[in-house]
Amino acid sequence: MGESVSARADEVESLRRLLVERECERVILDLVHCLDLGEPGAAAELFTEDGVWEWPAGERRIEGRAALRRYFGGRSPSRLSRRVSSNVRVTVHSAESARATSYLTTFRIDEHRGELLPAGPPVQVGHYEDTFARCPGSGRWLLAHRVLYLAFGGPTPKAPGAPAG
Repeated sequence: MGESVSARADEVESLRRLLVERECERVILDLVHCLDLGEPGAAAELFTEDGVWEWPAGERRIEGRAALRRYFGGRSPSRLSRRVSSNVRVTVHSAESARATSYLTTFRIDEHRGELLPAGPPVQVGHYEDTFARCPGSGRWLLAHRVLYLAFGGPTPKAPGAPAG
């Protein structure tokens, strides 16, 4: 009898872990969706109130949901981006904390006017290291800290026929 209760407890714990992993994966996907196809400023809502996004190699760091909202919302409407997130690996550390690593590939062009463009090479390839926190009250999992590490990167090209400069 004791073994079946113990086995059932292990199953419940495994299911909880899977649910947290899926919730964190969904935050990563929702962030990309907001930036590429939604309202970029809304991406800030996927971070904790004191959330951080940083690029150590570029010495850039944005702290706090309000600053993130300004940053994401300040992107040029003529910048066309498509981000591919893959190889998402979430590790649950506790009922309140999880970490994830995911790969990114970013295709981007400036001065886009709505036309179909030939595919070019990605402008960024790298990975993110994310820390998630479970918010008290709502129980939602949000990004507390996101760090970008680029393996490959280059300038964002302009659409063919776009004015120089």
